[in-house]
Amino acid sequence: MKKVNLGIVGATGLVGRNLLKILEERNFPVDNLYLFASSKSKGEKIMFKGEDYIVEELNEDSFNRPIDLALFSAGGAISKTYAPIAKEKGLVVIDNSSTWRMEPWVPLIVPEVNPKDILNHEGIISNPNCSTIQSVIPLKPLEEAYGISRIIFSTYQSVSGSGLGGLEDLEKGKDCPYFKKYPHPISYNIIPHIDDFLDNGYTKEEMKMINETKKILNNPSIKITATTARVPVKYGHCVSANIELKNTFNIEDIFTLFNKSEGIDVLDDPKNNVYPMPILAEGKDKVYIGRIRRDFSVENGLNIWIVGDNIRKGAATNTVQIAELFIKYF
Repeated sequence: MKKVNLGIVGATGLVGRNLLKILEERNFPVDNLYLFASSKSKGEKIMFKGEDYIVEELNEDSFNRPIDLALFSAGGAISKTYAPIAKEKGLVVIDNSSTWRMEPWVPLIVPEVNPKDILNHEGIISNPNCSTIQSVIPLKPLEEAYGISRIIFSTYQSVSGSGLGGLEDLEKGKDCPYFKKYPHPISYNIIPHIDDFLDNGYTKEEMKMINETKKILNNPSIKITATTARVPVKYGHCVSANIELKNTFNIEDIFTLFNKSEGIDVLDDPKNNVYPMPILAEGKDKVYIGRIRRDFSVENGLNIWIVGDNIRKGAATNTVQIAELFIKYF
């Protein structure tokens, strides 16, 4: 595998630090590494593969060097400003924000689902929403085998999805009501509100799941609705997916399908209390599927419970996998 010159924007953040960890774990072929963050992190040292790297302040001249790939994980405003600058200077950007995801010319990639869409990139490649990533991995084989007509998503999302601020709200709220990141205390509570509310009554997070799922599966005709909630868990998102398939199925065949699908581990033995939970997914890169059962209230209905580590597979690992695809195809 050829070596690449790699830049990481947002290197000191929660996802940025996990990017470095996963790049090291997967022995990603880095030649030269450049770390960028805001002015408050300028000069900070971060160790990667036994060497210390100095964090630089991100500015318009940061990409005036031979960088092949830039992994962005510093929020939408930074991506909107600096991704085009990097692109114009010949870099390929893999972006973790929602800024570019729904642009028709930007591939939205989950490597287990639509790897060859990367061939259509024009300098920016998007990493999907964390809950979308873990959801489309089991949806893809269902779509191929049976067709999907409708999906109802209900999510239970951990506070790390809000970064360090979410983790702080949870930790400081254990002994007394505390909230800074969220509009209400998250400790001992559930908040049915992720991202801003829109005029249609949905939140941006809910619309991300709806629109991104259609784009990744390349099927705009699927009917999808979603409700997303924040729960007092540090790491790991859970998604209840109620799916109406177009064709009849045997539940045994669904198990077989998931067991042979890439990126999935089936944990489904209710008699022995075996089912996916955040504490089982934390620190892992697989997506865990359980509570697989027929929905008897509709024709060809199926219920599944999907759990994944939102910081790893839902963000950093998926980004690194996209970078690996880039090396493979280009």
